[in-house]
Amino acid sequence: MATNLRELLIQRAARLQERPAVSAPDWGTLSYAQFRNRVEGVARGLLAQVPPPEAVGCATGSPWDWVAEVAAAASGLVWDPARATLPPEVLGGSLFNAEAGRGPFHEQEQQIHEATPFLGSQTQTEHLARLKALNRRLGWDHETRVTLPLERLAEPPVRNALWSALYAGAHAVLGQPSTGASWEEPLFLSCGSSAERL
Repeated sequence: MATNLRELLIQRAARLQERPAVSAPDWGTLSYAQFRNRVEGVARGLLAQVPPPEAVGCATGSPWDWVAEVAAAASGLVWDPARATLPPEVLGGSLFNAEAGRGPFHEQEQQIHEATPFLGSQTQTEHLARLKALNRRLGWDHETRVTLPLERLAEPPVRNALWSALYAGAHAVLGQPSTGASWEEPLFLSCGSSAERL
């Protein structure tokens, strides 16, 4: 069982390698293995910077924002939605999958622990515990396909739903929610908030 968000990503990619993880316009559908590769490419770009950022935020309005958030977690960095957008060099450009970030990325495996901060006052372990509790209510699993509004990607309920999909090994489709989809915004309002508890 995962004890932090980095382990969650690694375990889902190992278990569900070729199953669909994320679909988005211009990207098509990424399998869990492809999603992990994209996340790790951004993470290596983040950690190749000297010095690496202490906190990361990204608000391009594209699926790269979600990849950047997971990359921050996999790198042991704080996610701060108020931060400036990451440079394009990290998001698929010249720093994407940077060789200089490979060693620091692998070293982070030993550095991420129960108290590693993630979002506000919330640690990675606390975020994971909230996802576990939410998943019990949702009942999502690797057969679940949920469509989420891409134009609202920066909003906490949508990001919390994406984390829930990753936790469950579900297929998240970034597009327009259709009638009857399992996306219900009120369920996700408190998952990532440091002020509210599930």
